[in-house]
Amino acid sequence: MFNLVHRTEGQASLSDAFVGGVRRQKLGASLEDNGCHFLLWAPSAREVALQIGTGQTKTRPMQKGSAGYFSCSVEDLAAGSKYWFLLDGARRRSDPASRWQPDGVHGASAIVSDNFPWNDADWRGLPLDELVFYEIHVATFTREGTFEAIIPRLRELKRLGVTVIELMPIAQFPGERNWGYDGAYPFAAQDSYGGPGGLKKLVNACHREGLGVALDVVYNHLGPEGNYLRDFGPYFTDRHKTPWGEAVNFDGPESDHVRRFFIESALYWVSSFHIDALRLDAVHAIVDTSAVPFLEQLVREVQGAASGLGRTVHLIAESDLNDSRVVRPRLCGGYGFDAQWNDDFHHCVHALLTGEGSGYYADFGSAVQLATAYADGYVYSGQYSKYRRRRYGNASHLVPARRFVVSVQNHDQVGNRAEGERLAVIVDFEKLKLAAGALLLSPFLPLLFMGEEYGEVAPFLYFVNHSDQRLVEAVRRGRREEFAGFGWHGDVPDPQAEETFERSRLDWSLRQRGRHRILLSFYSELLRLRRCVRALSNLSKANMRVWVSSSATWGMERWCGDDRVLAVFNFGDSLARVCAEVGAGVWRRRMDSSETQWAGPGSTSPEDFETTASVSWEILARSFSVFERVDRGEQRGVAF
Repeated sequence: MFNLVHRTEGQASLSDAFVGGVRRQKLGASLEDNGCHFLLWAPSAREVALQIGTGQTKTRPMQKGSAGYFSCSVEDLAAGSKYWFLLDGARRRSDPASRWQPDGVHGASAIVSDNFPWNDADWRGLPLDELVFYEIHVATFTREGTFEAIIPRLRELKRLGVTVIELMPIAQFPGERNWGYDGAYPFAAQDSYGGPGGLKKLVNACHREGLGVALDVVYNHLGPEGNYLRDFGPYFTDRHKTPWGEAVNFDGPESDHVRRFFIESALYWVSSFHIDALRLDAVHAIVDTSAVPFLEQLVREVQGAASGLGRTVHLIAESDLNDSRVVRPRLCGGYGFDAQWNDDFHHCVHALLTGEGSGYYADFGSAVQLATAYADGYVYSGQYSKYRRRRYGNASHLVPARRFVVSVQNHDQVGNRAEGERLAVIVDFEKLKLAAGALLLSPFLPLLFMGEEYGEVAPFLYFVNHSDQRLVEAVRRGRREEFAGFGWHGDVPDPQAEETFERSRLDWSLRQRGRHRILLSFYSELLRLRRCVRALSNLSKANMRVWVSSSATWGMERWCGDDRVLAVFNFGDSLARVCAEVGAGVWRRRMDSSETQWAGPGSTSPEDFETTASVSWEILARSFSVFERVDRGEQRGVAF
C-alpha cells in the first residue's frame, strides 16, 4: 500500500530546499554578514578556483559539490570587490551570474550589495488594465544616456498619461552602443548606463511618481561577444537553432540547471530591483519540447515570488506565432503570461496609413483587417498568409482584450526599417493623429515608443559597438540581407558607426514647437479620455461592436453599463459618408482629429445629435471622431 501525492503544477519549484541535489544558494556572489558566498555551476570543469582582484590576485580553490556546482565563502570582502573564476587552472572567466561588469563584457565581475535606501514600501504595482507603456532606449532617450538622466523626465511622462516605462534590454552588452539584444550577462545592469545603482535609483524614482517599470529581458539567446557560458557547461544545444545563433538548452540533458540560471535572473530583477513587469523577447525562438516548458515554469516562479513579496508583477511575451496558448491560463494548457505583444494590430494600422506592401505588410492593408484586430485580437488566426506562404495563427476571440499589448510604433517596427524612419517622417500630420486615435481608443494595452507622442523625427537606427571586426562585418552583411526581403536596395547606415547612434537620439526641444506641441497635447487628451470615460477604460472586447463601411472607413461602439462611446475612422484620402447603427440617445462629440485646435482643417461631424437607431454624416479624409452618449440635460446642439 502506498499513497499518491498529487502536485497540481507537476514539477518542483526553485524555491524548494534542493535543486539538482544542491541546497539553495543564489548563483553568483552573495554578500553575507562575514563576507561573501560564491556559487557557480560549471560541470564542464574538473576544478575551479576563485581569484580576488585584478592585479595581484588572491586565488582560493572552490569546493566541488554535486551536479557540477562549485562554491566557497570568503571573509572581509566588500561591495565593489572584483573577482574571476579560474577553470582548470587555465581559463580565467568572469561570473556568468555577475551582478556588475564595471570593465565590460571581457572584464572582471564585481560584487554588488543588495542594500539600497528604497522608499517604495507602500508600492504594490499596478493592475493590468491600467498599464500604458512607454518604451525607452536608455542611451538615446537623453543626451547623458543613463538611468538617472531619465528621472527628470518622469513627471512629464506621468502628466502625459503614461503609467509604466518599459526599458529596452539593459543586460551588460559589449561597448557602449547597442539596442541591448546582444547582452551577455543576464544579471548585470549595463555599466555605461549607470550599473545596478543607477537602475535602482530610477526604479525608486518611478515608484515615487506612481509609475511602474517594465524590463525587456532576453532569454532566447545571448550576444555573440563576451558570452563565455559554453566554457562552463551545456548552456546551449545544437538540437535547435535560432536566427541569432546557438539555441539555449531548455529541454536537453542538464537543462534543469540552465533553467535555474535564467529563472534566477528573472527573480533577481523582480526582487532586488523591484521591477513591475518583465517583457520576454521573442519567445517563439525558445524551442522546448519538454512536458513542462521553461516558459510555463518561469511564469509560475515569478508569480510565486511576486505573491510572496506582496506585489503585482506582470509577465508579457513577444511572440511571432499568433498562438493564444502564450496567454492562456496554465490550468487550460497555456503558459499563463499576463499579456503578449500583438504585431497584427501594428501591421494593420501601418499598411493602411502608408500603403506599404512589401515584406510582412503584404498580408495587410484593409479596414476589415483592422476591425478584426479590434474584435478578436489576431488578424491571422488560421488563414493563409502570403508572406509566410502557409496558414498562420490560431483563434484569439476568447482572449481578453487586456492581454494584448498594441502599438503603432515600437523599437522593432521603426528600427528594423533600413533608414529607421518614424511615422512622423513617413506620413502627414493628419495621419499621425489618426494613428494615435486607433491606438488609444482601442480596448487593448497601448505602448508608445519614446518620442512618438510629439512626433519625433530623428530616426531610430540599428547600432552596435563590437570590438571584433569579423563580427562587425557579419552584422553589416546581415542587415543588408535582411532588408533585401523588403525590396530595399540602397545603402544601409553602418551599425558600427558612432554617427548612426548619434542620429538616433531624441530631440526633447521639439515638444515645445509648433505641431509637435499640438500632437503632444493631442496624445495627452486621448489618454485622458481613455482614463476618465468608463466605456474606454473598461478593456473589453465583449462590450464592443465593430463595423466596416468601406475599404478605408470603419467604426466601433464601446460601452460599460449605461456609458457608451462611438468612434468613427476614415483612413482614406477623400471625404466619406459614415452610416452607423448606435444605441438610442443623445450623443455629444468629445474629440475630432480634424478640429482646428488640433491644427486640422475643421470638423465636418456634428457637435451632438439625437438618434433612436442610426446616424450618418460626412467625415473628412484621414480623420476620426469620438462621441459619448450623454443625458438629455447636457445636450446643447441641434438634433437630427
